[in-house]
Amino acid sequence: MCLIIFENPNLEVLKITFLGTGTSQGVPVVACQCQVCCSENERDKRLRSSVLIETGTENLVIDAGPDFRQQMLRVGLRKLDAILLTHEHYDHIAGLDDIRAFNWVEQRPTDIYAEPRVQQSIERIFHYVFASKKYPGIPQMNLHTVHEGQAFQVGKTEVVPIRAFHHKLPVLGFRVGNFAYLTDIKTIAPEEIERLKGVTHLVVNALRREEHISHFTVDQALEFIAAVGPQKAYLTHIGHQLGLHETENAQLPNGVELAYDGLVLDVNFQL
Repeated sequence: MCLIIFENPNLEVLKITFLGTGTSQGVPVVACQCQVCCSENERDKRLRSSVLIETGTENLVIDAGPDFRQQMLRVGLRKLDAILLTHEHYDHIAGLDDIRAFNWVEQRPTDIYAEPRVQQSIERIFHYVFASKKYPGIPQMNLHTVHEGQAFQVGKTEVVPIRAFHHKLPVLGFRVGNFAYLTDIKTIAPEEIERLKGVTHLVVNALRREEHISHFTVDQALEFIAAVGPQKAYLTHIGHQLGLHETENAQLPNGVELAYDGLVLDVNFQL
């Protein structure tokens, strides 16, 4: 029998790598002796949440927390086209100083995409980057403004921002083709959920099972996933209170999994 495969020239593949899947303290938590923090399972060891999107033309990282350097070394990234920031909390921006290595290798500033409020925080925290008299060797950044509801281009890659709220703080998720990533969200408007319809792979935060003021619980994340309707969904920004990876993952419905550091996905999307 002869098998004929018809290739679609417009079909591209996103490679998604979970750089970190933990909450703001990471897992294990310093000084904690709970069963999760003492677990020897590598899937229970979580750096601060971040994801790498490789489109074939661009390498995009969403958020650069305190573990950014370790994450870049772990995946061996040599080329970084842009960093997309969801919001200004320290566990999402603290690693920006370490873009210096990419500045040196690529001989250019790193493009940072963020809302105006987030840019103001960056300019305050990393004030030395924007000083009139710059010290040699400091990071180099090009800040690009992301506007709510407006898609933007990073090279050949279109990125669609998604508005959500982290308690009362406005945050952004990002959609690239059939993939969407949202973290640190507690509420999201129906019209933003509509902007997510059609994604095949969805990543969303699920801190723990107990109620939290600014994060989805597991049940709330599952309700959100059902409203969007992806083929596959992955939970991230996971705290040590949730429980062991193997135990908790086994309780999730079909099509939903706990993400873990180092997990790699291949996601088809149409250009």
